[in-house]
Amino acid sequence: MKKYIKLILSGGLLIILLFLGYSQWLSKHGVTLNEWVNPTLKNILVIGLGTWVAVELMRLFTKQLLKQYDMSTADNLNSRKAYTQIRLLEKVALFIIILVGVGMMALNIESIRKVGVGIFTSVGVVGIIIGLSAQKIVGALLAGIQIAVTQPFRIDDAVVVENEFGWIEEINLTFIVVRLWDKRRLVLPTIYFLEKPFQNWTRTTADIIGTVFLYTDYRVPLDELRKELTKQLENTPLWDGQVNVLQVTDSKETTMETRILVSARNSPKAWDLRVHIREKMIAFIQENYPESLPKTRVLMGKEGVPGKGE
Repeated sequence: MKKYIKLILSGGLLIILLFLGYSQWLSKHGVTLNEWVNPTLKNILVIGLGTWVAVELMRLFTKQLLKQYDMSTADNLNSRKAYTQIRLLEKVALFIIILVGVGMMALNIESIRKVGVGIFTSVGVVGIIIGLSAQKIVGALLAGIQIAVTQPFRIDDAVVVENEFGWIEEINLTFIVVRLWDKRRLVLPTIYFLEKPFQNWTRTTADIIGTVFLYTDYRVPLDELRKELTKQLENTPLWDGQVNVLQVTDSKETTMETRILVSARNSPKAWDLRVHIREKMIAFIQENYPESLPKTRVLMGKEGVPGKGE
């Protein structure tokens, strides 16, 4: 990082030195700097250079800070929290730096000085918000700050939005990118997550409980199902060893509903674990208790008419 900082500062210093040196050369030939360079243009160049240096220093500082957090570990909740806050606050800071730089440049041009005042007004320097566009800018800025502080979600959180399951891939001041399970991208405005409900499956921890439903005949032995469930869970690395539950949750006219609860370290593993357990439990019932598969019973009478027996 020090190398990049030195490079930026050296480049800025070189430009300033060349500028000052050339002004001295002009003065020796009887030409003042103000005669050769318009004072307004000179101020704009200085402001632009200062803004560029501030932006690059902010980016380098953020990059160095993010190196302290490892996003590749399995339990990366704290890293994702810090990563989200740092990245979003960096965007807010860059937005303010650029906005202030543009405003200061505008203030040096008489014809558009009012525009410069309007830009400062939009970020609260003057104190009031004017114009619909300025309100949208401030609204996006405040939404980004609120998400950075409250963190309703973080980078790589598993979420369900608009009935779609995916992971938070990118957080910007004006929009959020959700990477869906089938590799599509769902792009939503930032304000959406502050105004509408959504599911966050990894809000506090990455581990999650998965659900599997089985529908069988009433004659299925529940104790044997529980033993088989435990056996299957102990033989798969997808299970985190926390939750292992099998319960009858409903009874209908022809079938019995059994709910299985299992847990995994994160949502992708929970999905794979649910699929694995569902397949294994169905195969176990088919092989050992085929008579317990769902059936529809019809009582036949002597003459073969349903429901008219002796």
